[in-house]
Amino acid sequence: MFDNLSDRFDGIVKRLRGQGRLTEENIGDTLREVRMALLEADVALPVVREFIKDVKERALGEEVSKSLTPGQAFVKIVHDELVRIMGEANDALDLNARPPVVIMVAGLQGAGKTTSIGKLSRFLKERERKKVLVVSCDVYRPAAIEQLATLAREVGVDFFPSEAGQDPVAIARDASEHARKHFYDVLLIDTAGRLHVDAAMMEEAKAIHAAVQPHETLFVVDSMTGQDAVNTAKAFDEALPLSGVILTKADGDARGGAALSVRHITGKPIKFLGVGEKTTALEPFHPDRVASRILGMGDVLSLVEEVERSVDKKEAEKLATKFKKGEGFDLEDLRQQMLQIGKMGGLTSLIDKLPGMGKLPDNVKNQVNDKDVRRQIAIIDSMTPMERRKPDIINGSRKRRIAAGSGVQVQDVNRLLKQHKQMQKMMKQLKKGGMRKLMRQFGGGGGMPPGLGGGFR
Repeated sequence: MFDNLSDRFDGIVKRLRGQGRLTEENIGDTLREVRMALLEADVALPVVREFIKDVKERALGEEVSKSLTPGQAFVKIVHDELVRIMGEANDALDLNARPPVVIMVAGLQGAGKTTSIGKLSRFLKERERKKVLVVSCDVYRPAAIEQLATLAREVGVDFFPSEAGQDPVAIARDASEHARKHFYDVLLIDTAGRLHVDAAMMEEAKAIHAAVQPHETLFVVDSMTGQDAVNTAKAFDEALPLSGVILTKADGDARGGAALSVRHITGKPIKFLGVGEKTTALEPFHPDRVASRILGMGDVLSLVEEVERSVDKKEAEKLATKFKKGEGFDLEDLRQQMLQIGKMGGLTSLIDKLPGMGKLPDNVKNQVNDKDVRRQIAIIDSMTPMERRKPDIINGSRKRRIAAGSGVQVQDVNRLLKQHKQMQKMMKQLKKGGMRKLMRQFGGGGGMPPGLGGGFR
């Protein structure tokens, strides 16, 4: 996420840290680079101008001139200004209203509205403990209605039926009445989209809004469309009283222009980031955490929250007890660790949140592949319980059977067994207190720890 911008800022910060003190001249050179980095990231020009102006004023002020580490002081200023233009703090959904709290979702076709409703309904059910009802008012695309019904089943929330040919306003009104009578906490309304902004779509959205008076009106926009995302958000905000924005496909957005521009241009907060295809891939938007990621500082708070939510504490305690007793790290243990990583959004998501990981060489980053992890789980799933506990019994014929059962080559099974042996060795070193030696091995060797990379080629 925001890789291009992170790389540019990383280079700028490295050069600044080499300066003994900051002068108007080297600040001017640095700000030119920052300006180019933001423009290349497709950040809106008014945002770039204000950002550069504010950073310059603060950089030439007392807080930098009196600092013992001017380079670090400048980085803090850039961080603070990034946070400011993205909205200072997380702006959560306002659910403190008389139920059902109606949330209307609008946006262009293809932006990810329906998928976002599936993710949001799961978020509300699992994290906010709400009873959720969803309804589709997109009567022009029967596939959209079916998609929402499927997502509702998948995440375990209720679906209010609708079909092509019905009046969208009547559907919304009926769903709202049903939600009230059956004591739902939240009603999520999916509206129709078009490939571009047009009068008919806006009039329909206004009519639905007038009929149900939603407590929140969220605009869903594809972050990869850059400044177009900002322009579309502005057009919708002029037609509807938007309360916030969901930025989708942020995991594929290497630039970050929409995230840095939407709040400043529209005045509306970004409430969520869509960071993948799974229904769990929705993150509350924290400007300070995103700014930290952009500047290569990671996002430890989000990582800790993810671990708290996702890690099976009983499994973790069982593994810890096993180590204390001196029992080996077997393939079943490896499988459990891989499943836990999957629950936390996969290796790619974890690496994105770890401080300093943006500075890893590309050849090391490329070793991280969530598909490889899923394939390794499939290999272990094709083994017998005895083979998982005692990998040493896996001979040539067993390897061929395991490879056939998991749809891989024998060399892939060999590679997994080799990685497991390396991890066993690593666990023994940890037990003996060899953490420093272990970190030197991986830090100096330029490779990922065994099991995290070097998968299938």
